[in-house]
Amino acid sequence: MHIHMPGKQAQTGLEIEKNMDIGLRFWYNLIGYILILGGKAMLSKKVVELLNDQVNKEFYSAYLYLDMSNYYKNEGLDGFANWYKIQAQEERDHAVLFIEYLQQNGEAVVLEAIGKPDKEFSKFTDPLEAGAEHERFVTGLIHNIYAAAYDEKDFRTMQFLDWFVKEQAEEEENADDLIRKFELFGGDSKGLYMLDNELAARVYSAPSLTV
Repeated sequence: MHIHMPGKQAQTGLEIEKNMDIGLRFWYNLIGYILILGGKAMLSKKVVELLNDQVNKEFYSAYLYLDMSNYYKNEGLDGFANWYKIQAQEERDHAVLFIEYLQQNGEAVVLEAIGKPDKEFSKFTDPLEAGAEHERFVTGLIHNIYAAAYDEKDFRTMQFLDWFVKEQAEEEENADDLIRKFELFGGDSKGLYMLDNELAARVYSAPSLTV
């Protein structure tokens, strides 16, 4: 005897298979999400290498900005020296953030030798222009890591790098702004004195990103 249940229909083999596939995909996605939240998802070898290299590049950036700070200090421009000293502190913080991110993901941190700053400064604008050029270089490095993470579908690293992408836009803007201000006010001793005082007011603030 066939009993018909109102509102329900027998599933075909195709429908059963489709529902099983949906269920499997649900559990697969759930497990992947749990792994991401639990900090157990492994980073690819390429991404790890790029992140480790960025640690070195950030420490080099700190060295470079300290060199610029020393140059201005020797020239009697304490405000410019202060601005670049704080810039060096920020770059050091960036390096530590990359270290902490690698450690959080169970990856080894490789500290390579830091290159010696090789820029020669003969006039006041030289460090300003070198700084702007360097920030564009660093932006390219961050974008390269982001692209590698995207290729690996490494959404966690992409999210981590989002802060640096925004930060680099600000860094480039600040570097270009320094050049513009010097072009406007640095041409005479009074204007240079006022600009130096303005830069002396910069204070250090810790990065807003936490790992």
